[in-house]
Amino acid sequence: MPATSSNKPYRVGRSKTGLGLFATKPIKKGTRIIRYFGPILDSRIPAHDEIENKYLFELNGRWTIDGSVRKNLARYINHSCRPNAESDVRPRERKVFIRAIRNIEPGDEINYDYGTDYFKAYLKPIGCKCDSCEKKRKKLRAEARAERAKVKARDERKAKKAGTTSPKTKAAKKKKLNGHAFAKANGRARV
Repeated sequence: MPATSSNKPYRVGRSKTGLGLFATKPIKKGTRIIRYFGPILDSRIPAHDEIENKYLFELNGRWTIDGSVRKNLARYINHSCRPNAESDVRPRERKVFIRAIRNIEPGDEINYDYGTDYFKAYLKPIGCKCDSCEKKRKKLRAEARAERAKVKARDERKAKKAGTTSPKTKAAKKKKLNGHAFAKANGRARV
């Protein structure tokens, strides 16, 4: 992995989704962070159109940047549905810059929205792992657990009110004694 100089406001580091780009210095909103670069591919050339990797950045219908070169540290920026940066695409110049859309603190991961085409093709099948989606899934799981507990408590209250005990409650009251079920209520062993 290429080394970054100390005057850069970012570093490559380990993130939840693999490698990511992290801020080492405060980055103000509107600041140009890094340039996404690599060989320019022309979709009219069949050999260029057949190249497939996850680091392709489409400028327009004809031109695409192949960002898979090792010196392109911008390729480590991960997707987020609630990003702190965005891509500034300049098709005529055939350049892409990543720019901060919020203030980024040191230690924060730099991320931007990859767009709907990339999301549908690569991220949706495996599930988005960005912080906002993880929080959303965690909240939904907690709500589902709370709902299950609420339904269970309601069913137990109904069973208690009706004077019947559920099969689980009956099983909990029985004890085994030498392989036989032993009921506490009447003190007799059942065979």
